[in-house]
Amino acid sequence: QVQLVESGGGLVQAGDSLSLSCAASGRTFKTYAMGWFRQAPGKERDFVAAISRGGGTKYYSDSVKGRFTISRDYAKNTVYLQMNSLKPEDTAVYYCAARDGASRQNQNDYEYWGQGTQVTVSS
Repeated sequence: QVQLVESGGGLVQAGDSLSLSCAASGRTFKTYAMGWFRQAPGKERDFVAAISRGGGTKYYSDSVKGRFTISRDYAKNTVYLQMNSLKPEDTAVYYCAARDGASRQNQNDYEYWGQGTQVTVSS
């Protein structure tokens, strides 16, 4: 089992950058693929980015490709989401997720979830 705690959300202006962190408990962090998802008000939760267990494979949604970067630090058991050139449509609650296996873009494949962190981008 793994517990996930997100941090780093906040209120920023369009064009700004923000970095989210997700700290994972346990000593098996390297066995988990990690993902970031987001849910805007009144909408379903959507895939944002994912990274493989080894960190060598990364996936991004088309809406964030080129602006967001996912990475992980094994020494800190932490996965990051660097968000640049933020837009008002990036406003959402961002969730970190983990799955014991290969990285996936479907939220139903993830077993563990954090509580979410709010990101608000003003125009």
